[in-house]
Amino acid sequence: MTEYLIRPAAESDLQAIFEIEAASFGSTAWPFEMMQTELAPNPSRNYFVATLDGAVVGYAGIGVVDGHEADVMTIAVSDSHRGAGLGRRLMNRLIDVAAKRQAREMFLEVRADSPVPQSLYRSLGFVQIDLRKGYYQPEGIDAVIMRLDLSARIRELAQARLSEPVVLGIESSCDETGVGIVRGNTLLANAVSSSMDAHARFGGVVPEVAARAHLEAIKPTLDQALKTAGLSINEIDAIAVTNGPGLAGALMVGVGAAKALAVATGKPIYAVNHLVGHVGVDVLERGEVHTPTVALLVSGGHTSLLLVRDLIEDVELLGETIDDAAGEAFDKVARLLALGYPGGPVIDKAAAQGNSSAIRFPRGLTLPKDMEKHRYDFSFSGLKTAVARWVESAEQAGTEYSIADVAASFREAVVDVLVSKAVAACLEHNVPRLLLGGGVVANARLREVAKERCEANGIELRIPALSLCTDNGAMIAALGAQLVMAGREPSSLAFAADSTLGVTQVQTI
Repeated sequence: MTEYLIRPAAESDLQAIFEIEAASFGSTAWPFEMMQTELAPNPSRNYFVATLDGAVVGYAGIGVVDGHEADVMTIAVSDSHRGAGLGRRLMNRLIDVAAKRQAREMFLEVRADSPVPQSLYRSLGFVQIDLRKGYYQPEGIDAVIMRLDLSARIRELAQARLSEPVVLGIESSCDETGVGIVRGNTLLANAVSSSMDAHARFGGVVPEVAARAHLEAIKPTLDQALKTAGLSINEIDAIAVTNGPGLAGALMVGVGAAKALAVATGKPIYAVNHLVGHVGVDVLERGEVHTPTVALLVSGGHTSLLLVRDLIEDVELLGETIDDAAGEAFDKVARLLALGYPGGPVIDKAAAQGNSSAIRFPRGLTLPKDMEKHRYDFSFSGLKTAVARWVESAEQAGTEYSIADVAASFREAVVDVLVSKAVAACLEHNVPRLLLGGGVVANARLREVAKERCEANGIELRIPALSLCTDNGAMIAALGAQLVMAGREPSSLAFAADSTLGVTQVQTI
């Protein structure tokens, strides 16, 4: 099946567009220099191309005066691709742009001796309002002037924005710069740029390095997401951004970028909670988040257990780490064992060859005396210290030991605590489902044990695609879309980055 893509035109498309222009319009075609000027960045103009397997086969452009009128600048499809409906698709894209920018009416001109495009425009609602004699030279062909009343399309789009809003999400809480785009509950783009390599020599995330990396990555990541989605920034209905929790400097970059976009485009902005975003991403795979659900979020910076009764109304923090997060413990133990960074993947690889029962490392906050006050809380600092002391003792005694066994036993201790407390929360709160999120979910043993224990206790286990488990803009866009569809008021531009934002605050107004 032939799959055509409609996307914003880029400078690299200029030559192909010019060739179609020259072939389609002959003596009345725009010269190359004029076409180049038209394609140059301009807030009042939008150009789109139709492509097939990456090759440009059609294009169209529109000029819009916000709140007033729009003019079709040009539209053409190569001879070999006419009859495929590309002209209609391109025109509908132009009409949507005009309506989204609140233009009241739209105009175009077409040769009087071209009945096929005239028929297309009439089918889209255009009506003839004038005739310019001898407009097209040198042939002296008349130009038919046509007008479209956009009021109906504006109303349709307003309704669509409530039912399936196009939301752009920006995530910059740690070491991943993420920009995602969704339409309602459908994922359109998920672009991520990681600065992990820049932190490797430090053995962990350095806040200043992360903030600098976000500054460098935010623009190209935004461009990549828009290109993947085949949209221009003016076609976005709303912007969502993580304003906490996370690294203060890193958060500021994303918040600043989102505010700049909101001011420049006039789009509403939603400041949302990073942790709740990890839960909300599930809508992109199943179309909704079934509630209530217990959510176990495990990453380098967070280990949290949530009870989600309603995604945007009622999120309760059951427990969290009181010291090291699970991912942080993986990084520190990996450094201790000289396995490299990040710790999760390298320990997972080493543990695959080891015996997880070889060493009985402590399970933090699981003793009876801990359960009353810290029933759903986590602690991995003591476990990290226990591994260090065990290795130190073995080396001092001159005892040979297996790094694989140490890695496997450490991993087993972490996984045992995480899953035990999550399953207990499900059973004790009578919640029949568990959702996993965060980068540590990539750990094979965690997924395996969670599956085994959930099946044994009749609990539905939800694990989103790994690309959606790690920090990403798609999860922020998904949560923002839920807020838009629920009719929530957007955030004001007065909100700030909040590194300690509580999980119960889904949106910052």
